[in-house]
Amino acid sequence: MPTPERPLSALGFLTIGLFDEHDPAAGHEATLRLIELGEQLGFDSAWLRHRHLQYGISSPLTVLAAASQRTRRIALGTAVTPLGWENPLRYAEDLATVDVLSGGRLNPGVSVGVPLHFDDVKQALYPDTADREDFTYQRVERLIGLLRGEAASGFRGTEGIESYSERVQPHVPGLVDRLWYGGGSLRSVVWAGEQGLNLLTSSVVRAERSEDFEANQLDLIRAFRAAHPAGDRARVSHGLVIVPTDSATPEQAAKYHAYAESRLPRTRTPQGPARLLFAPDLVGPSEQLAERLYAHAAFREADEIAVALPFTFAPEDYVQILTDLATRLAPLLGWKPAD
Repeated sequence: MPTPERPLSALGFLTIGLFDEHDPAAGHEATLRLIELGEQLGFDSAWLRHRHLQYGISSPLTVLAAASQRTRRIALGTAVTPLGWENPLRYAEDLATVDVLSGGRLNPGVSVGVPLHFDDVKQALYPDTADREDFTYQRVERLIGLLRGEAASGFRGTEGIESYSERVQPHVPGLVDRLWYGGGSLRSVVWAGEQGLNLLTSSVVRAERSEDFEANQLDLIRAFRAAHPAGDRARVSHGLVIVPTDSATPEQAAKYHAYAESRLPRTRTPQGPARLLFAPDLVGPSEQLAERLYAHAAFREADEIAVALPFTFAPEDYVQILTDLATRLAPLLGWKPAD
């Protein structure tokens, strides 16, 4: 991460795109407008999360396809797609199509594992194959191979007036180089590094070597780069909840601080059987936030960031937060907005 001599190179933001069950169009439109605002402010990237069977964006790629037609420069990413819900072949086709529509701006982020609440959804998701589905890293490896252009079919040629390719179409050279993996354990980041992927690290990691969030996250970043062919040049994007209050109203600032306080207890000890560590949310004036970030041991290891927007705030709150991030906080970290 940047030091006063090494500037922040890329600034992004991440949202789940909440919407009202009875008026979903308004929420999706608000997300599209937020991405447009991000581009206007000079942000380098905008990222969407998946929220399956919830009141957040369930199909980020569809929304990003729409965003690609309303923006011209900003990179568009998913952080992250749980591949347990996807067929790698069909998803590779969707990724390639949206990348073409965006002019090569797509940055897909993925993860693996058994889908959340699998026992409750498996009959709808995989009614005939639930007990045979592979939710391991092999699912990502299949996606990687398909994006590289490896054969998806044994047939290539013409049948009547129809022409067939043996590989995913459209084929987009370079898309696989923009594939990110969301890793929170040493095993996952080492695997991602060995595959030559980019790393998305977030405000949640596993307590593997200590109960200190920063120490564990620092271990993850260094282990990833040690395993990556590019070494210290391997791309790492940092994700934290960061809420500058410079231009916030007193009411907004009070709401932001209350939100962070309500989530603080979970940061004190590892949570659940997986021993998950959560980073505290950072709220306050930009000068104070910059000092805290410069002091953050893991944050200094990466020079890209995708700031996670709190889930439950209003559209006008997000406008204020993004504006302060781009005009107040990020410049203190050496970042310059894109043209």
